[in-house]
Amino acid sequence: METSNEKTFKQGDIKITISEKKSSFTPYNGYDKPKFYGRRKGRIIRKAKSTLLEAFLPKIKITKDSVFDKEKLFAMPVEKVALEIGFGDGQHLAGQAKNHPEIGFIGAEVFQNGVANLLSLITGIKEGAHLPEKITLEDGRVDNIRVFDDDIRLLFQQIPDAFLDKVYILFPDPWPKKRHAHRRFVNPDNLKEIARIMKKGGILRIATDHKIYKGWALRQVKENGNFVWTAKCGNDWKKEPADWVQTKYELKALKEGRRPVFLDFAKI
Repeated sequence: METSNEKTFKQGDIKITISEKKSSFTPYNGYDKPKFYGRRKGRIIRKAKSTLLEAFLPKIKITKDSVFDKEKLFAMPVEKVALEIGFGDGQHLAGQAKNHPEIGFIGAEVFQNGVANLLSLITGIKEGAHLPEKITLEDGRVDNIRVFDDDIRLLFQQIPDAFLDKVYILFPDPWPKKRHAHRRFVNPDNLKEIARIMKKGGILRIATDHKIYKGWALRQVKENGNFVWTAKCGNDWKKEPADWVQTKYELKALKEGRRPVFLDFAKI
C-alpha cells in the first residue's frame, strides 16, 4: 500500500514506486538575484580559452538586449529552438548544434571553465594553438549557438511563452542529502517556468545517473501537471535516445558502474 509520501507510476510495462519526500524550497521572486549553489570558476583558465572568453563570447552571448525571435536571435532564421540548462563542458551542446544546423541552441552555464571549453569546441581553438587575428567558428559549423553565462533563473522572464521546442537538463547536481534537496534544479518553481516557455508537444529531457534524482525528477515533473512521460517500456528510458550525444561525464559514470537514465517528457 502506498504511503502519503509515495507515488506509483504505471505506464505501459513500467511500474515504479517513488518514496522520495517533497522538499520545501524558497521560490525565486524574479527580482532579487537568486542564491546559487555550486562553482562559478575552477582551475586557472589559460591563455587560449581566456582569449575566447574575452574576444569570442561577446559575439554569441545573450544579454538583456537580446531579442527572443527565432528569425533574429541567431545568425540566420532557424526552424526550432532548444535550451540546455547547465551544459557543463559543452560536449553535448556543441555536438547537437553541429548535428542540427537547422535548430538554434541556447546554452546556459554558470561555470566559467565550462563556457570556455564550449568556445574551444565550437571554434576548434585548443590550448597552445595559434590564435588567429579574427576568431571564427570551425569549418563545418553554422552560427546556431547562443550562450547565457549566468544562472538560467535570471533569464527565464526574458524568454517568451511557448518559445522553446526542447529543453535539456543533463546530469544536474543531485544534491543527494535530504537537507540539500531544496537545491535541486528540478523543482516546482523552475518547472513552472520551463512549462511556460515550452511549446505544446515540446520535449523536456532530464538525464541522470543518480537513483535519488531519478525518483525526484519523475515525481516533480508528474506533480507539475504540464508534461507527460513518453516512456512505455524500459528501453525507452534506460537506453540513450536516438539523437543522443555522448559526453565524458556519461562515460565516467558508466566506467564507475552508474547507469544513466534518460527521461523524456512531452509538454501537454
